[in-house]
Amino acid sequence: MTGKKDLLEKKKQSALDKQKMSDQELARKDKVEKLASEGIDLFPTKLEKTHSVSEVVSNFASLSKKALEEKEIKVVVPGRILSVRRMGRATFFHISDGREKLQAYLREDIVGKKNYKLFSLMDIGDVIAVHGVLFKTKTGELSVKSEVFSFLAKSLHPLPEKWHGLQDVELRFRKRYLDLMMNPEVREIFRQRSSMISEIRKFFDQRGFIEVETPMMHAIPGGALARPFKTYHNALGIDLYLRIAPELYLKKLVVGGFEKVYEINRSFRNEGISSEHNPEFTMLEFYQAYIDYHDLVELTEELINSLCRSLLGKEEATFGDETISFKRPWKRIKFREALVQYSGLAPSRFDDRNSIVEFAFNLIAEKQPLTYGKALDVIFDKCVKQNLIQPTFIVNPPKEVSPLAKSSRENPDEAERFELVIGGMEIANGFNELTDPEEQNQRFEQQAAERKKGIEEAHWIDEDYVNALEYGLPPTAGEGIGIDRLLMIFANRKSIREVILFPLLRPKQ
Repeated sequence: MTGKKDLLEKKKQSALDKQKMSDQELARKDKVEKLASEGIDLFPTKLEKTHSVSEVVSNFASLSKKALEEKEIKVVVPGRILSVRRMGRATFFHISDGREKLQAYLREDIVGKKNYKLFSLMDIGDVIAVHGVLFKTKTGELSVKSEVFSFLAKSLHPLPEKWHGLQDVELRFRKRYLDLMMNPEVREIFRQRSSMISEIRKFFDQRGFIEVETPMMHAIPGGALARPFKTYHNALGIDLYLRIAPELYLKKLVVGGFEKVYEINRSFRNEGISSEHNPEFTMLEFYQAYIDYHDLVELTEELINSLCRSLLGKEEATFGDETISFKRPWKRIKFREALVQYSGLAPSRFDDRNSIVEFAFNLIAEKQPLTYGKALDVIFDKCVKQNLIQPTFIVNPPKEVSPLAKSSRENPDEAERFELVIGGMEIANGFNELTDPEEQNQRFEQQAAERKKGIEEAHWIDEDYVNALEYGLPPTAGEGIGIDRLLMIFANRKSIREVILFPLLRPKQ
């Protein structure tokens, strides 16, 4: 009885599912059943292809019609059907591999009546393989004269007809597979991303750095002033945190004797979502012994300039309405000078700490306790950053918001640190590492006191890191660069969600 009941429930559910389907979806479902009845394998496992669509176009599009006839080039090429034009006993259709498209020509007298009829069960969006000979039509279009075709996958839903006209931008991110399928320029962004990461690896490998991997789950979150995501390890019975930065682990490796290290890492920060922020993001961090942050500035210019030339073929990029020049050298400006220039604060006002805190407090929507250093940082973030379009190094920000950086020799309240701003966004952060274990421990204790006051972004005390410093960290400079934001500039995209394949989105309901 239980089996019959289950069968009835399944039939009932199937009927309900069909009611939710559109006429096109019902028709495609019917075609699937017909394909199965014809003995077609609906889920094949392998295809012995000779070329991709892009390879066919790249290798043979330049050949003349006569040359193609003489060579009789046979291909087996897979692709997704983008268009179909039926003309009685002949059919023209286009397939694509996501980069290029290729026309195929199907004739009943070549493939046979049964197979030609079978093709009527194919829809736009289906994936097939065309087996045949290359030729050019009277209009000169490279095509495949199909001798056989192979069914590879059925699209049970019609493709968007006017994808570019959709107003719901978030739908593109929720169904990224459709976005990639229908928009070639989107696919190019992520090919560009892959190329950029490959070039970064090449840059550092050629300079003697070694690539490493450090933990993504930390017992103590550290390496940045940020709010972490918390989880729980059942077997060990301990709380763990998704890393907000790999910094402390990487510097432990320098203590251990690795002079030059880098990591292209995923980091996580439990903070807001905006055009510049995604809770999960990709960052490059690198550390080198025996250099200082001035050397980092030179290295950073060299890296990003080389990436621009490699990806765009020139030393400039279009970002919105702006043309950003990456020709070296780039502008350098002191943190306080930038505040005076862009925020309207008079130099004398910096001595009135309460006034600075009040000024900053009125700039933030979510009211929270502010220290003097944090207030200066807020003013910079709200009043200065958006004005810095061309690559600009902001040098010597407050030591108070730089708990892992050395104090400036010229001004103990400032850090030997820089932020790189491009296109109004912070792209990189680098500094001379604090190597004094006693001072580092004092800084951690100061941060712990801030946490008790309700400042969640304060740094945690990491005794193991302090212990590592006690074994001797040589003079070292390190830096983090936001991969996603840098790609936003090279790809000319104003939202970070455009350059992350699957950005975090608010649930529909």
